[in-house]
Amino acid sequence: MPRRKVKPVDAGAIPDKPFFKIGEAARLCAVKPFVLRYWETEFRSIKPQKTRSRQRLYRRQDVELVLRIRHLLYDQRFTIEGARARLRELGHDEAPPPPLPPPRVDLDTLRKLKEAVTELIGLVEEA
Repeated sequence: MPRRKVKPVDAGAIPDKPFFKIGEAARLCAVKPFVLRYWETEFRSIKPQKTRSRQRLYRRQDVELVLRIRHLLYDQRFTIEGARARLRELGHDEAPPPPLPPPRVDLDTLRKLKEAVTELIGLVEEA
């Protein structure tokens, strides 16, 4: 049996309540909850609040933003990078995250690591 194509709600049809659990937000936006969790990692503007039990609570503006992202990705066929750029044009905070600083390792640890690797190479060459 063919699957029915589920359509997202219109932004004006979002129920008037302060928060939506991830399942509700996913249904409104016609995506699976794992898609919302993935988009949170790709789009910095999607920032649902979390309860003490780590349950995601999406605000109305989060759901509206997800609907906009869904439209860019699914209807207008943008790539994720292209959707990020378009959201930047629309005034959303979609700058790429700053790179992580290099880990701090003291010289003594590096010397010990080098000695261990050198010893390991010697053992492999003997075998």
